Amino acid sequence: MGGWLSLVRALHLFLEEIRGDADNVETGSSNLPLPTIIFMNILKRGAEAILYKEDDQLVKERISKGYRISEIDNPLRKSRTKGEARLLSEARRAGVNAPKVFETDEFKIKMEFIDGIRIKELFSKKADLKIAEEIGKSVGLLHKNKIVHGDLTTSNMILKDDIVYFIDFGLGSQTQRIEDFATDLSVFKEAIKSTHFKDMESIWGSFIKGYKQTNTKSQEVLNILEKIEKRGRYIKR
Repeated sequence: MGGWLSLVRALHLFLEEIRGDADNVETGSSNLPLPTIIFMNILKRGAEAILYKEDDQLVKERISKGYRISEIDNPLRKSRTKGEARLLSEARRAGVNAPKVFETDEFKIKMEFIDGIRIKELFSKKADLKIAEEIGKSVGLLHKNKIVHGDLTTSNMILKDDIVYFIDFGLGSQTQRIEDFATDLSVFKEAIKSTHFKDMESIWGSFIKGYKQTNTKSQEVLNILEKIEKRGRYIKR
């Protein structure tokens, strides 16, 4: 019992120290390491980055990888941060709803916080085919403007005020290769097959309906997608 009481007292003192130091952050007299303060506000921790709110904005910070030497790690994180910020802005210029970028530095992007419901959660309750069609239109615009999202899943789409926003362009790129666009569609199709299997056919059909409306090269992309799927079935045999 005494051990538990000691642990509780130690935790209490630690929390008091955090509160005391946090009060001094604005004056610059805090001794508390910044990462500890950030830890208290983390919304999500991924393999490559952490997400946290700051002044009602979302900050995405790419974290250092201990297994990579700094000479490789730092340039890689800088490049990916700069690339994602550029893609978010390019997507918006293409007419696709994405968070507005306010500021970037070496490893951070400060952007608009989209407070809505993820399409994954929405479709898990009920497949909204009108929303699926709108998603298709937006992806068609991305591809028409030579942008590949790289991780097209319903987890990376948020519905707010009846508008679908696309987030997390961390694996995205700019390209002219039709096969890259087809691969993007393949990722999305596999995602809805695994996450929304019951409504997969209707969601996919509505998505393609929208995709064809905005991408003039949609049939070329779908032809390549069919070849990719045939290769996949052959490998599985």
